[in-house]
Amino acid sequence: MNGQLSTQQGQLEAETIPLRLGTRRSALAMAQSGMVAREVSRVTGRAVELVEITTYGDTSREHLAQIGGTGVFVSALRDALLAGRIDFAVHSLKDLPTAAAEGLRLAAVPEREDVRDALIARERLNLAELVEKTPDRPVRIGTGSPRRMAQLNAWARARGVEIETVPIRGNVDTRIGFVHSGELDAVVLATAGLNRLGRSAEITEHLDPELMLPAPGQGALAIECRADDTGLAAALGALDHAPTRAAVVAERALLAALEAGCSAPVAALAHPAGGNELRLEGVVGTTDGATLLTMSTTGPLASGESAEAAARALGHALAARLLADGAAGLMGERV
Repeated sequence: MNGQLSTQQGQLEAETIPLRLGTRRSALAMAQSGMVAREVSRVTGRAVELVEITTYGDTSREHLAQIGGTGVFVSALRDALLAGRIDFAVHSLKDLPTAAAEGLRLAAVPEREDVRDALIARERLNLAELVEKTPDRPVRIGTGSPRRMAQLNAWARARGVEIETVPIRGNVDTRIGFVHSGELDAVVLATAGLNRLGRSAEITEHLDPELMLPAPGQGALAIECRADDTGLAAALGALDHAPTRAAVVAERALLAALEAGCSAPVAALAHPAGGNELRLEGVVGTTDGATLLTMSTTGPLASGESAEAAARALGHALAARLLADGAAGLMGERV
């Protein structure tokens, strides 16, 4: 009887200890993690405390294309998870390496935010207006993403106009500041991040996916915990959104099959098409926009245990077609 009471007391004590959520220190990461913390508290009934962790991507001043991009915002959080310093972590899913991490589990992918990229420009001009009203020089657009550079430059080439894509880094305030100071005519940022920061009013144009296909996983979050923490994994699973998970699995499978890192000029977007189908679009290009390879495919939108396998197969099938048409030669160094 005493042993039973001790066990019950231990369980009660564990339930009163706050769960530790690991997060990067940036304003966007803190906003995203705060949203997840509130939802986790709701489904578990436990308090959640944020544990701020500095990653290599936060401290390096190099451009992401130089440091490789893949995992630079994730590794420190994963190390803290495996060491038991935190109980779970929240990542921007597009930062997550495609290879599974030993000892960890992707417990939940919550419902996705807006997938589109957004233009923030001087005088609140849209992209076409910027070019039209800057006839004497190339329009200067800041972005740290080779994917965005490739598609912006392809858009300009198709219209016979000239733009200059300028590599930039920094938080949202820093990037928008380049426009306010007049150093750049515009910057391109993810709509989802601006929405989560309450900065959507500063968007001058949402870039349609036909012009700018997003990064694989853009707008989605990843909630990761230790694989052996089955109780927490099950609780976090209540936040999983099956259609979002299927879409990002397809996009990331394409990225993995191309052997491309998250800093490669690769875009992908999957979304339901009709009742039981998943449509996947992919783009691979050169950063100067001279060559842009665009393809799409449609497959079954499965449910239950077969959903991830079907989505992964769809991503692999489209990657095979892109590679057969020369995608490998467009991406530079592969991972």
